[in-house]
Amino acid sequence: MSRFWSPVVHTLTPYVPGEQPRMTNLIKLNTNESPYGPSPKALAAIRAATDDTLRLYPDPSALALRQAIGRAHDVPAGHVFVGNGSDEVLAHTFQALLKHEGPLLFPDISYSFYPVYCGLYGITAQMVPLDAGMRVRVADYMRPCGGVIVPNPNAPTGMALSLADIEALLTHHRDQVVVVDEAYVDFGGETAIPLTARHDNLLVVRTLSKSSALAGLRVGYAVGHPDLIEALTRVKDSFNSYPLDRLAQAGAIAAIEDREWLANIRERIIRSRDRLTDSLGKMGFEVLPSCANFVFAHHPDHDALNLARALRERAIIVRHFRTPRIAQWLRITIGTEAECQALCDALADIMATARA
Repeated sequence: MSRFWSPVVHTLTPYVPGEQPRMTNLIKLNTNESPYGPSPKALAAIRAATDDTLRLYPDPSALALRQAIGRAHDVPAGHVFVGNGSDEVLAHTFQALLKHEGPLLFPDISYSFYPVYCGLYGITAQMVPLDAGMRVRVADYMRPCGGVIVPNPNAPTGMALSLADIEALLTHHRDQVVVVDEAYVDFGGETAIPLTARHDNLLVVRTLSKSSALAGLRVGYAVGHPDLIEALTRVKDSFNSYPLDRLAQAGAIAAIEDREWLANIRERIIRSRDRLTDSLGKMGFEVLPSCANFVFAHHPDHDALNLARALRERAIIVRHFRTPRIAQWLRITIGTEAECQALCDALADIMATARA
């Protein structure tokens, strides 16, 4: 605490990101990063951008990148906003579009940055409980509010809503913005971007950190009606007119355009996820059906925190949340085949030792 702090700082509970440990021979399955590298074309584009132009500011509107995103999703560039990772895009979204008199609705088990943004911007939050099966029930969101944000697929559960569910939300809340956070949609969900053509209250937020394996580059974007995009741009230009540097813009364009690489890596991760789900099920874990690049699992006979600690002793890191409803669950990022097998071998050994 300091007497120099602004009053709001005293009230904040900051977001705690996933651990980035420095361990030798680490199997890192805790932050949903890709186990595979980015597109070689993206790396080549980044290297090519490290020339004399770095002395110049980047394009503040990132027009070429927005055009590439527009081509990928069949929308005009004017319907696209880009930012320094989807977290920044979300931060601008909360400030520009979700601060109203009514409460903002989002799941009680969801991305834990949402309540942080609400605290930072003074937004009233109303968390809507998932059902007993850890699903988002759209009917629970048919209530008065100032806006809605749902991850699809949800995190950390990995479960997805249908487009029919999303459209029901949009139709019911015609006078409120509905934000669909699609950080993991490439791994089995269905994007809501086509719905933006007929719903001016829909904003879809996405990232290149997961399926494009560019978590270190920090590129995110949003797609929606130009009126929504203008609001985000006004906030951005009142905060930082140059959020994406030249290297980020060049690498992101190349990654988005390399659709063959993206499809190949996505299929590899989905196959590994299905095999890991099967293997964990055979060991007695309950694993929720995942449309993401991770699984959410618990074992009825083994404490989740103890499992996470025992895995860590074997240099395998998974994510454990000390939140009451999910304290007995582990979120496990899909790694390479070898990493998933090492995880299963370690879990089998840990549980056998506990039974002995």
